[in-house]
Amino acid sequence: MTISVRDLRPSVRADAEGFARVRRLALPFVLFTPESIAYDIGHMHPDAHYRPLVAEEDGETIGTAQVGLAHDSSEPGQAYLNIYVQPDRTRRGAGSLLVRAGEEYLASVGATTVFAWVLDEPGNRAFAERHGYRPSRSAHFLRLDLANHDLPPLEEAPQGVELRTGSDFADDPRPLFRLDAETISDEPSDIGHEFTEYEVWLEETWRHPLFSPELTSVAVVDGRPVAFSMARTDGGVRYGTVMTGTARAFRGRGLAKLAKNHSLHRARAAGYTEAFTGNDADNGPMIAINKWFGYEIRATEVRHVRELG
Repeated sequence: MTISVRDLRPSVRADAEGFARVRRLALPFVLFTPESIAYDIGHMHPDAHYRPLVAEEDGETIGTAQVGLAHDSSEPGQAYLNIYVQPDRTRRGAGSLLVRAGEEYLASVGATTVFAWVLDEPGNRAFAERHGYRPSRSAHFLRLDLANHDLPPLEEAPQGVELRTGSDFADDPRPLFRLDAETISDEPSDIGHEFTEYEVWLEETWRHPLFSPELTSVAVVDGRPVAFSMARTDGGVRYGTVMTGTARAFRGRGLAKLAKNHSLHRARAAGYTEAFTGNDADNGPMIAINKWFGYEIRATEVRHVRELG
């Protein structure tokens, strides 16, 4: 069997389908579709130098790599290399070929430090360490059975707080951009992110094909969004929250929990049967909120890091 690595061709439907299939088999807790993969490639910021790769065995996609620079980091040279191989096609050399191709490319575009998410399983961690990566922080994938689990009862918003949906901001989503930028800057992470470009946020978040403004919940005070739970769906029965947070001045009031509960209830009413989310392992408050809803940790990833050169 011959294994080779090449660039993903976003205009070829079979390429996007193969990429999505491998990612879903290896990482079933994150929403992907062929359309979302093609969209990500076509709308990634040029400074990211994003280059998705696929590993093929006799013409069949068995491995994938997301390769690029963290363009929104305040520290230059930060890069990512996330590799996933079809679970029943590991130990054939596809992962090593993807690592080599990805690192060579990143070095050519100025990367100095490479971060890689690795599923917390002995074989995966050993693979990362053999290639010179050392473990850093961890993150959990959580799942909630929306079809069979009783959600907490809906609560009325406190006095002075109004609950809206993301659709209510369709004419001007900039207030949601400001809230997203504030909350993500406080997220635990190896790479500090800064949302400073509104148009980029519109392309990568608001207009993303998986984003659901209808199921996104927003708590508003005096016309200003102060807490939200941002939702995505895959067009089937899978729903995910990709960011839930509160503006600093309004934390400690339960507003994020309130917004997420309303989003979950609407998702279940709309026919979604599985809910997914992710949390940094050090984000105790959000983990506690998700366990209160009934989410269960289904897998853990460990971020690994390697200095190039």
